[in-house]
Amino acid sequence: MTNKEFKIFLDFDGTITKNDVGEEIFRTFLDEKLVNNIVEDLLTDKISARECWESLCNSTSDINKNKFDEFIHSQEVDPGLHRFINYCKQNEHSVFVLSDGFDYYIEKILRRENLHHLKYFSNTIELNDVGKLIPKFPFYNADCRSSANCKRNHVMENSSDEDYTVFIGDGISDNDVIQYVDFIFAKSDLLKYCEIQRITYFPYKNFDDVISRLDELSTKKRLKKRHQAELKRREAFLVE
Repeated sequence: MTNKEFKIFLDFDGTITKNDVGEEIFRTFLDEKLVNNIVEDLLTDKISARECWESLCNSTSDINKNKFDEFIHSQEVDPGLHRFINYCKQNEHSVFVLSDGFDYYIEKILRRENLHHLKYFSNTIELNDVGKLIPKFPFYNADCRSSANCKRNHVMENSSDEDYTVFIGDGISDNDVIQYVDFIFAKSDLLKYCEIQRITYFPYKNFDDVISRLDELSTKKRLKKRHQAELKRREAFLVE
């Protein structure tokens, strides 16, 4: 048992799973060039995350449900995921999954892994009778451009000033939310963003790296919160 409790906020695509499942769905069921063009518009900030998802979904048709479900069931989780979730349980660290992906596949993958007890927040999607994907964005906030599901709001609604907040992620949908948390674990595109923006972070390759670092943090006598995150949270509360 560690000495401190953390509120853990965990990305899904590319963090819990090996692949970015949401993106891979469209690369599998749509023309590759079309997907590349839409994603490039997102990466160059010509469109928001929500506009990206809407464009991709609007391009779908005739998706076979059996093949769609088979593809989802083929997606693997990170090998260290279960060790990490057990570690959090043992140390009474609350875990929340924050995804800019969709409930349809998140629910199936978490259930398959016997992790359906995890609380998650995501966009929603359904496959209609003519094989078209219909998205909805119940947690959309225009202030959170990098994610159609405003991850920042979930962090603020599920933590307090007394909590040590932790975010673990890998992609551009995490760019907004990391401004508001005390400790950031980053890899891939998120790591590059932190470097460019000079945001303090811990690099990680797998969940075992995260466990080791959390053990170190939990035993420190004085654990300082990230000052910039505190200012951001205060600023957001004042706006609301």
